[in-house]
Amino acid sequence: MEPVVTIRGLSKTYSRGETTVTALHEVDLEIRKGEFCAFVGPSGCGKSTLLSLVAGLDQPTAGEIVIDGRSTKMLSSQAWTTMRRETIGIVFQAFHLVHGLTAEENIALPLMLRGEQGRDISARVDELLHRVGMSHRRHHRPGELSGGEQQRVAIARALVHQPRLLLADEPTGNVDSHQGAEIMALIQGLAQSGGQTVLLVTHSAQAALAADYTWSMCDGRLVSRTTPTTQTGLSS
Repeated sequence: MEPVVTIRGLSKTYSRGETTVTALHEVDLEIRKGEFCAFVGPSGCGKSTLLSLVAGLDQPTAGEIVIDGRSTKMLSSQAWTTMRRETIGIVFQAFHLVHGLTAEENIALPLMLRGEQGRDISARVDELLHRVGMSHRRHHRPGELSGGEQQRVAIARALVHQPRLLLADEPTGNVDSHQGAEIMALIQGLAQSGGQTVLLVTHSAQAALAADYTWSMCDGRLVSRTTPTTQTGLSS
């Protein structure tokens, strides 16, 4: 089976005055279709940088990312935007919902940006609202929703265009532990039923247990790979 994400020699450095900071150092990785992979580690270990590079929100200093068989090395900004509209869904810690839009309008946004309209959008939005348990809050705006409810809407928005790859950056970071468990169960269930490949960045050992396997990171490198049965030693 061809990998959905292939990473070769991926590095990212930043300049801070006269100092060069290495955020990511020659990472090699393959993640196959339908796999749920988590990345954990202390702040500054490179896990969020890695996810940002895979999302095309930042550019690597060296190395290559191949998504769904396509090298992203020479992609323009517009091509990356198209990639995110077609192939990638992203769930952020801070939700990033549009405050002037209702829950259903936020979920519909990726389809509208892709040029879809009418009944096709309505049917897909109805399906996702139901699946994330938010049908009864469809007409509410983000300011009228709890953190957990906003994240449910954000998850539905990330999956509405049926991406092959779902990227989740600290999706439980702004909700309590009970809501966090519900959010992870939701991502896990929706990804499994939709056949999505999932890359999760988290500081939470509990959240990482939803993944098929977890990579621990330190100083911009992949250190060790564990499965749920061996993750009890991860720090939260």
